[in-house]
This record gives sequence, C-alpha cells and structure tokens, in this order.
Amino acid sequence: MNMNLPADVQNIISVLESNGHEAYAVGGCVRDCILGKIPHDWDITTSALPEQVKALFSRTFDTGIEHGTVTVLMHGVGYEVTTYRVDGKYEDGRHPKEVTFTASLEEDLKRRDFTINAMAYNESRGLVDLFGGEADLQAGIIKAVGNPTERFTEDALRMLRALRFSAQLGFEIEPATYQAIKDLAPTLERISAERIQVEMVKLVTSDHPERLREVYNTGLSKVFFPELDVMMECQQNNVHHAYTVGEHTIKAMELIPTDKVLRLTMMLHDIAKPACKTTDDKGQDHFKLHPIKGTDMARTVLRRLKFDNDTTSKVCNLVKNHDDRPAINDRNVRRMIIRVGQENFPDLLEVKRADTLAQSTYLRDEKLAYIAELERVFHEIVEAGDCLRIKDLQINGKDLIAMGVPQGQRIGEVLNDIFDAVVDNPELNDRQILLNMAQSMIK
Repeated sequence: MNMNLPADVQNIISVLESNGHEAYAVGGCVRDCILGKIPHDWDITTSALPEQVKALFSRTFDTGIEHGTVTVLMHGVGYEVTTYRVDGKYEDGRHPKEVTFTASLEEDLKRRDFTINAMAYNESRGLVDLFGGEADLQAGIIKAVGNPTERFTEDALRMLRALRFSAQLGFEIEPATYQAIKDLAPTLERISAERIQVEMVKLVTSDHPERLREVYNTGLSKVFFPELDVMMECQQNNVHHAYTVGEHTIKAMELIPTDKVLRLTMMLHDIAKPACKTTDDKGQDHFKLHPIKGTDMARTVLRRLKFDNDTTSKVCNLVKNHDDRPAINDRNVRRMIIRVGQENFPDLLEVKRADTLAQSTYLRDEKLAYIAELERVFHEIVEAGDCLRIKDLQINGKDLIAMGVPQGQRIGEVLNDIFDAVVDNPELNDRQILLNMAQSMIK
C-alpha cells in the first residue's frame, strides 16, 4: 500500500523520525486516500511530546496543547501534530478528564471512534491498520473501534457521527454499532447544540440525505429534533400525497440540489403539518396555513441548533412562501418577487419543484407547468428591469423634502404609496410622472 504523502507532510514526518521519534499520517486523511479522495487536511500523530515537536520546527502554534496538539506551519498551511495519547475517564460524555501521553501508537489508535478512522501511515512502516479499517472501507461498513458502547459512552456525539459518515460515504452501520446507538441515544443530550449542528449539516448536505431517516430510527432525533419524530408518524390521507409527512420531507430533500439552505428548507418546509392537520367528513386530511405556523416552528429548530441568522432567515423565508400559488400575471408575480426577495426567487422555484415531485402523481404535470410559467414570468420581469424595490423608484426622500414634506414618517408613507402604484404599473416609473404623483399626494 503506497500513499503519496504531500511534501510538507512527508517533511514533518522525516524531521520527527530523524530525531528519534515515531510519526504517522493518521485518521481521516488516510481514510480519504484509500478511498481515492483528496484529504481536506492532514493530521499527524507522533511519539514526540508537544515540547519536543515545538523544538524541532521554527513555526508552531499551541492550538490544543493540553490535549497534545501543536500546529506546525509549513508554506502557510497548518498541520496538526498530536502526541500519542490515552484518554482518561470521560466524566461528562464529552471530554476526557485528563489526557495521558503514551509511547504506543496502538494505544492511540485504540481510543479513536471508527475502524475507518483508526489507520495510520508512513513510508517506512506502510499502513498500520490494527482494527480492519481497510477491509471495512472496502466493504462499506461503519464500525466502532473495539466495544461500541464504550466508544459512545466516551463521546455521545460519535453516534451522530456514525450516521453522518454513513450518509457521506453511503456506508452501512455494522449491527452491534447500530444497536449501541439505539441503546445510548438519550445520552446525546449531553452534547452541545453547536456540535450537533455541524454533524447535521454534513448529513443533510451529503449525497444521502435520506439517512435522516436513521436519525429518527435510532432515537437520536428525539433528543434534539423531536419535530422530526412527529412528522415521520403523521399520515397524509389526501390525493396530493403518497407518503407520511416525514417520508415526503425526505423525498423532497433527495430531489433538491446539495445546498445547505435548500436542504434545510426541505427538511423543515412541512414541519407544521402535524400541528395544522384537520380531517374532513370524507376522510381527507387538510393542512391549512401550515407554511405560516411552519415558519415559526422552523425558526425554533434552527435557533435550538444555534444556526446563524442569515441561514435562519433564508430558510424561514422559503418555508413561509413554499406553498404560495397566485394566479400568474405580471402584477401578481412582481408582488411575489417583492415578498420573497429577487435574490431568493430561484431558490423558491427549486423548493416548489422538489415539493411537487415528492407528492403523488395527481395533477403533477399541471403543477410543474405552473412552476415553469412562474419561472418564465420571473425572468421576463427581471429582464424588463421593472421596479422591485423602493430604491429603484426614479424619485427618493430628498425629492420629497425639496417639495416641502417634513422629514420623518410621512416620507416613508408617500414613497410606499408611490411604490405600490409603480409595482402595478411599471411604466409609471418616470421621474416627472412620479414628481407629479407626489405633488398631488402632499397637497
């Protein structure tokens, strides 16, 4: 097994070895190389203590020195070099109480999460694979190193990481590892929202967003996203639907491009359906106003998982508008563009398509034709340069002040009234016409 290590990585390993220490590339970079992928970053593990590493390289940073990690800078790139270590007792299911350094590579690899992440490599010794990680990579299996219950008790986030790796790599989780996740799922409550968010984004934006189903099946979602459980268990007896709310949600995620905002939107677009569900006397289910309530519920979930404000507002905007279907004419579509935001409109069209294709085939062609027509009119309006923001008006507040309108609220009111008229009749957006309109309004 020969891996081409980058020159800088090889250099760091050589310097350590020529000074009497062991050193290997370790973990995810080894896994990615075997898979034929280009690693994002290279981690190095060594028998050298942090002080010894620092003494051998001119540019280093103490990034996690209490855990034995020193970052070595080479050609402007940072490489994490970590001393072999044995983790002490994990008292909180998150962090080891103390870290003990060891001279044994085997001891270091033993504490890692999954076999595919517990391999090391250097040119002198080749691949060090003590737990069958290479075979598991070939077989497409996620398997805990050693006893899965111990691994997940050390750090409960590893359970969600198992599902995330299975989604990113398209691998199956080995039965004993899967069973341990189900057994220990409630302990995920010890993990911070920020760490959960990172894993969820990776899972949701992977090639297998349908593995979200396993977050429910294992019981992990009950801890941080109980709304998913309710969706998975909510039937939709309605001609427009062929799945439960949860299965429709997963289908829609599979049908939309790999973009964080789009995938999160599909995950949350029908979150309020269970809460809004009514059944008529013919046994048909209805979900009136679910996008409005769904906007608030989506915001609650995104806040709980500590998403940034920009992501949260984009997702909530798309959730709120995903079901709007005005009769298509220039005026209605202009109003819709203003409501959604011109920059968000292409995303809304993607959301509508994925939503439609995840429903039953009832009237599907008509629904898709409607979306295509909406898209055509949207492009037409944008190309025509129609006024879609108050600041696109040919007059502004300064013009109104010059006419004698007192500064303050009244200026905004007049501009809004003028903007309303221009949205309905774009040809009115002419400076002289607008000045005359303003004049007549303020008399």
